[in-house]
Amino acid sequence: MSLPAAVYRPRHPQDSDYYHCVEDYFETFVQGYDEQFSRQYGFWRPYIEQVIYRYLDCGDLQHGFARVKCKDCGHEYLLAFSCKRRHFCPSCHQKRVVEFGERLCMEVLKKIPHRHFVFSIPKILRRYFLYDRKLLAALSRCAWESLKGFIQDAVPENDPIPGAVIAMQTFGDFLGFNPHCHILVTDGCFYGEKGMFRVAPPLELKKLEALFRHNVFKMLLAKGKITRELIAMHSSWKHSGFHVFCGNRISPNDDTAMENLARYIIRASFSQERMQYLDDVGQVVYTGKDRKTNKVFPAMEWLAAMCTHIPNRGEQMVRYYGYYSNVARGKRQKAGNDAAVPCILETQGNEKAFRKSWARLIQKIYEVDPLICPKCQGKMRVISAIDDRQVIRAILEHLSIWLVRSRPPPKIHDPPIREYAAADLQIQPLNDTIYGDPEYTWDEYIQS
Repeated sequence: MSLPAAVYRPRHPQDSDYYHCVEDYFETFVQGYDEQFSRQYGFWRPYIEQVIYRYLDCGDLQHGFARVKCKDCGHEYLLAFSCKRRHFCPSCHQKRVVEFGERLCMEVLKKIPHRHFVFSIPKILRRYFLYDRKLLAALSRCAWESLKGFIQDAVPENDPIPGAVIAMQTFGDFLGFNPHCHILVTDGCFYGEKGMFRVAPPLELKKLEALFRHNVFKMLLAKGKITRELIAMHSSWKHSGFHVFCGNRISPNDDTAMENLARYIIRASFSQERMQYLDDVGQVVYTGKDRKTNKVFPAMEWLAAMCTHIPNRGEQMVRYYGYYSNVARGKRQKAGNDAAVPCILETQGNEKAFRKSWARLIQKIYEVDPLICPKCQGKMRVISAIDDRQVIRAILEHLSIWLVRSRPPPKIHDPPIREYAAADLQIQPLNDTIYGDPEYTWDEYIQS
């Protein structure tokens, strides 16, 4: 006897502790940020307010939706539009993580050995990157120049070219500002016109760390952020605070490990599963990765820490270098010799549209197909997208699910009423028309 197919249930972000915390405090947080948090968490960026507003509207049917209908039995449901914000919205960032992993493995990385490196800096230097986010791009370049020189020196061929994908992360375990580089790099170099590949021997991490430290100090000194006296003082320390981690070699045929690692390097700054919002006292309890250590934040301080990890509009947090750079890949594709690399991963059909498919990303995350009808197991499809305000209201009122959301300034011991019916507070059950999202863990990707 076959088991019934799993049913996709569109999410209800308004039911999460995270959403309640943001909704209760965001107005007071925005108004009081400069006075209370700018010294510790950096200057206020107006773009953050836009991100918060977009997140509060994410998944809300009142701001537009698509109709998904089964062609066999006629069953349909409404799929709310998303905000597509990075890091702040858990659901939208998770889709971005899955899409990035697929794209990296299908279009960028070649079927050769890779390694995972992490380059980190001491606490005394982190504040410069907090107040000037443009330095993050320069830190990425310092890591690349250090690693490139070491790998090139490790192979005997002339003009060897390594390739790397560097993702900047700014968060630690409890949302502290900790800028560091996660790097997926070829474990060796390409060389010659035919793109042959030579595997490199293990690198000496202490010497690599020393070169990285030199490049970072040189960069910060050139930009006027530090003085030679600070460099001299730091050089006298027994432990520099700089650190380079190198993971085990990843086999060319281990596609699962590679995609998991690709997702890991752009994972979100926090996990909803490990967050608990205590609305009666206005606090957030966050559990560490070890599942044992807890830290308690005042709600507004939690929001301030979260906002330090939101990238600016258009800010690139992932960069491609060497053989994997956009320029190098474009030249190879134009010359028609990109496929000359032995054992490369060939793409089939229209992979761009395939990769951006909403249904594929949902199926990858939740392991259920959102286009399988829960009634008859037939194939469903998106039949329309509704974004006109009058049409949205007419449809939702007809279904008795038009809700008016209240967002007054919060009171810690008297949180606002979050929603009520616009007419008579009587909301009729909709059976299978609208569903709730399953919970998921979204920042544990590396296999032990």
